[in-house]
Amino acid sequence: MITISIMLATIMQALDTTIANVALPHMQGSLQASQDQITWVLTSYIVAAAIALPLTGWLCAQWGRRKVFIISVIGFTIASALCGLATSLPGIVFARLLQGIFGAALVPLSQAVLLDINPPQKVGQAMAIWGAGIMVGPILGPMLGGWLTENFDWRWVFFINLPVGVFALYGIWRYLPENKPKAQPLDMFGFIALSVAIGLLQMFLDRGELLDWFDSLEIQLEAAGALIAFAFFAVHTATVRGTSFVNRELLKDRNFVTGCLFGFVVGIVLYGTMALLPTFLQTLLSYPVVYTGMVTAPRGIGTMLAMIVVGRLVTKVDLRLIMATGFSLTAIALWQMTHVTLQMDSSLIIWSGFIQGLGIGFTFVPLSAAAFATLPSRLRNDGTPFFSLIRNIGGSVGISIVQALLTRGVAQSHAQLATLVAPGNLGLGDLPAAMSPATQAGLAALNMEVTRQASLIAYINDFWIMMAVTVMAIPALMFLRTVRRGPAAAGAGGDVPH
Repeated sequence: MITISIMLATIMQALDTTIANVALPHMQGSLQASQDQITWVLTSYIVAAAIALPLTGWLCAQWGRRKVFIISVIGFTIASALCGLATSLPGIVFARLLQGIFGAALVPLSQAVLLDINPPQKVGQAMAIWGAGIMVGPILGPMLGGWLTENFDWRWVFFINLPVGVFALYGIWRYLPENKPKAQPLDMFGFIALSVAIGLLQMFLDRGELLDWFDSLEIQLEAAGALIAFAFFAVHTATVRGTSFVNRELLKDRNFVTGCLFGFVVGIVLYGTMALLPTFLQTLLSYPVVYTGMVTAPRGIGTMLAMIVVGRLVTKVDLRLIMATGFSLTAIALWQMTHVTLQMDSSLIIWSGFIQGLGIGFTFVPLSAAAFATLPSRLRNDGTPFFSLIRNIGGSVGISIVQALLTRGVAQSHAQLATLVAPGNLGLGDLPAAMSPATQAGLAALNMEVTRQASLIAYINDFWIMMAVTVMAIPALMFLRTVRRGPAAAGAGGDVPH
């Protein structure tokens, strides 16, 4: 019952990270907002969650994990209702800020609880359950959001959280035991410095493409501010006497630090790819929103199947070998995606998505198990928020990188293809009359087709880059320590690195 309750809360939060994306055009019309303004519905949630996430460990130390969990679920559910009831842009942005603040703790707390209520030999299966909940957001969010928006109203994207939140709240209140809080002082300077750095970084990544990156004064200020704030935070954390906001003991555990770095890479690949596919399918192949969700759903099926298998393998097979298999499958899937065309059917998307789902499942579960295998249980409330934060930042970076590369790639490919539309090219005579460059309408139609082909080339180049990032991550797995779990280790209540 504890597992069911906390996973309901996790799925609710994970879905809201992506479920609102496809409903933005409908919100824009209903709330009378511009294209630039409506993106604040997404940005406000991401920034608020990123700033509140590192505070989770301190809050649990002050008030206890059960109380923080209950308050987070109540606040998130009420904020969801306010989002659905909003009648103006400021109203929904404020409600999304509340959603981000209260929802930030749900994912790391669920991971910490699962690690605590399961013995060492069951950690792999526990992380498989947790990972399945985390993957629901990027995989099923767009499809569910599109279906609710088309068949009901965009407000149901938020109202759907209400029954889930009520059930999760009852289960946590009824079954989750309280751990003894150990009050500790808050490193206010470290918290403020890290919050400013994360907030400005998220703003930089989220608005950079919209404002043409460093050609915008706002983006320049956000980048400079993030670097300065992070520098202050790093120096302060290294030199402060007493308790630092991010527990320095976390940074002494090689497996945890390496696991966080791999989580960053997984975030880049997973969220980067998920940001590319929907726009490719809808803009270039003209797939409806719901059908786009259907052909990308096999990725979720692959992930679920892999997690079921991996949950049983992590105690028997070297974690590094399982993760290498996962990265290899992901690379194969991305290689398949480099063969997309404008005339293909959906089979390539379905099969490559399924294989990538298998790869994600084979990577995510052992990564979580390895990251916390050698970390003392007393550091879990501090470690799980940090692990989630790094993965989320990786996702933001991945989305920004692929979108920037896509925009630049389309412009470059369009310029190269446009040079072929010249009087000396005899192949132009074979074009249909509707695309004849001799007429204004024909030239416009020809330019539209050149843009489509340029976009295809840019998408393919992005998939090549993501594949290269995935392949380069495999050798770095050697930095992870293997973990032996057996009767002696289990009896000692821990894992034995060797």
